[in-house]
Amino acid sequence: MDPRDPTPGAEPAEEDVPVWLLPEATGGEGLVLKHGNLFLVTGDSGDISPAGARDRGCFLEDTRFLSFLEIDVAGGPPLVLSAESLSSTQNQIDMTVTDRAFGGVLTDPINFMHIRRQQVLEDELVERIVVTNFLTREVDYWVTLRFGADFADMFEVRGARRERRGTGLPTVVGPASLEFRYRGRDGRTYRTAIRSIGEPPSRVDGDSMHWSFRMRVNETRTLEVRTAPLIGDEARPPEIEATFDERLARAEEAGRRWVEGCTRFETGDEFVNAALDGGVADLQALSIHQHGRTVIAAGIPWFCAPFGRDSLIAGMQSLPVNPDLLRDSLAFLAAYQGDRHDPYRDEQPGKIFHELRRGEMALCGEVPHTPYYGSVDATPLFLVALSEYWTWTGDVATVEGLLPSARAAMRWMAQDGDLDDDGLVEYRRQSDRGLDNQGWKDSGDGVPYPDGTRAEPPIALVEVQGYALDAWRSMAMLLHRFGHHREAREALHRARRVRAALEDRFWMPEAGYYALALDGGKRQVPTVTSNPGHLLWSRAIPVERARQVARVLLSDRMFSGWGIRTLAAGQPAYNPLSYHNGTVWPHDNALIALGLSRYGLPGHEMVFGALSRVSRRFRRQRLPELFCGLPRFGGQAPVHYPVACIPQAWATGAPFMMLQAMLGLRPEAERGVLRVVDPQIPEWLHYVAIHGLRVGGSRVDLRFDHSPRGTAARVVDMRGAPLRVLVEVGGGLADKEVP
Repeated sequence: MDPRDPTPGAEPAEEDVPVWLLPEATGGEGLVLKHGNLFLVTGDSGDISPAGARDRGCFLEDTRFLSFLEIDVAGGPPLVLSAESLSSTQNQIDMTVTDRAFGGVLTDPINFMHIRRQQVLEDELVERIVVTNFLTREVDYWVTLRFGADFADMFEVRGARRERRGTGLPTVVGPASLEFRYRGRDGRTYRTAIRSIGEPPSRVDGDSMHWSFRMRVNETRTLEVRTAPLIGDEARPPEIEATFDERLARAEEAGRRWVEGCTRFETGDEFVNAALDGGVADLQALSIHQHGRTVIAAGIPWFCAPFGRDSLIAGMQSLPVNPDLLRDSLAFLAAYQGDRHDPYRDEQPGKIFHELRRGEMALCGEVPHTPYYGSVDATPLFLVALSEYWTWTGDVATVEGLLPSARAAMRWMAQDGDLDDDGLVEYRRQSDRGLDNQGWKDSGDGVPYPDGTRAEPPIALVEVQGYALDAWRSMAMLLHRFGHHREAREALHRARRVRAALEDRFWMPEAGYYALALDGGKRQVPTVTSNPGHLLWSRAIPVERARQVARVLLSDRMFSGWGIRTLAAGQPAYNPLSYHNGTVWPHDNALIALGLSRYGLPGHEMVFGALSRVSRRFRRQRLPELFCGLPRFGGQAPVHYPVACIPQAWATGAPFMMLQAMLGLRPEAERGVLRVVDPQIPEWLHYVAIHGLRVGGSRVDLRFDHSPRGTAARVVDMRGAPLRVLVEVGGGLADKEVP
């Protein structure tokens, strides 16, 4: 999902493109808020600037309703003292101005005016600006807020060019309000309704609200502005609504209820604790709602929409946190499962979609994302995720209800997903507006030969064969459990066929590694990448070859010191600043870490340690979607990737999957068993305490402590259904219950 490589619309000449479509990303993390389907990305001042910046704005339903927001004050521009997202719905920015513009003397404070800017996101954006005068005399003061709304579709924000747009309508200006309006080509009217609450502005014009007032010594003035995105015939929010403080209390209560329903994690490292606590909150914030269903969105700002692959992987990562996230995502994706052959959208019966958009360009047919099905791996991952959900929950009703969708997905893998009936799952795009590459490395250069030449389709990716093998094997287990024995035998037969093809056609004996892919001529693409690491997660390869794969992944060519790269250094295609060919992706590392753990191989604790160091370098200890793969030397910092999503779903879920790897958690919910296999807590982490881990109908509290003799595990408390917690040490099952 490369934000630099959007699905194109029509391609007019450069001079036909409105200037506001072309600004580059501002860089830096900024401040991010999200509530439901509405999200806001600002700079540290709380501003959306410069106007039309690619990675700034207030967005709803794939449309940017605010493309410019700027505060200006007397004596300004204000100096930012601190800026923080206090939660997923609240920013606090503290600023000041000096006394120079007001003729201050040495006895006056240098920074005399305190400006606190609070932003809360609920059904609308609410800003409260509190101005306090600490100068030792009265002063005439003013504050101006400037606004702009381009109503750009997210594909335009990402860089797609359109032959023509809808129609901009005149701005409606009231005594204390503004309303920007736009009529889209989809026939809908988009409006940004802005109004002042309480003290009215002294002046309102076509793009700003201005307040002038006189401030006494130590006096405080409070201004409040509400900005509501509206689509179609939606009414403006009522004039009498919850107060600012009531909104804050409501958001805090919703957050508290969410946390109470989730597993809580505590370790001996305060930075890891902050990352885990923030991750739990971000999983809630990244959930979006459509037609009464909930699904995890991929990431902010570019991908705040349902993505099949991302929602499934993030859901599996978060199973130790709250399995309801994966349950909801499975139900959502099943509801949109392909049921016909539609080349424009790459749709086929049984296929799980890649991406669903609800903006103007999708609704008027300029892009095929209603939804778009160009993903080769979302369908086998759907089956793997269903099995993983079963192992954690034993939820008969949900799994049985999804079996028809699972059968349709299996038919797709056996028919349309296997283009030449050789047992492998391959892809070749059908839509001229679709993606050339349809695995998780879906940028245009995401499947290169070592020299950088792009592989030609149809392409069979190595990790997808691992997903397919795991899917067939897992479905054989589920089908047998639910009494469908003939179908179970057929699934096992197909699993064996994939395993044989994987070993015979992808293994490179001289390299001691698996090829990235087979190209359209069934030739190996011998590039050394992280993709074969996913075979460990899928438990798809023999133990001895798993050891060889692990050695390559943890070598200096692949492991940067900050994590495992997507492509090994030393090959002409290697570029540590690229999107997929040398950068480090936390979710990629998490899948590999869990795979190492599943094979009983070392290295997963090293991966966790590296990414824990990375998270300390980012605001709120959030891991980004990706970062650059430059090697780590001494005290150097990791290098940011310029347009990475943060927060991003499968980066948010990565620490929980890596913890699962280190602790060796392997649930068998239907049997009422939780296996703890070779837990390994690094010395620097000291301990891990888990409160309220859900396995089937049980809630269990566990504690793991590092010691010179290894890691000790014990059950602290248990509630609900009975659960046996068994520990496996040294690679063999120890039929011993943890005391």
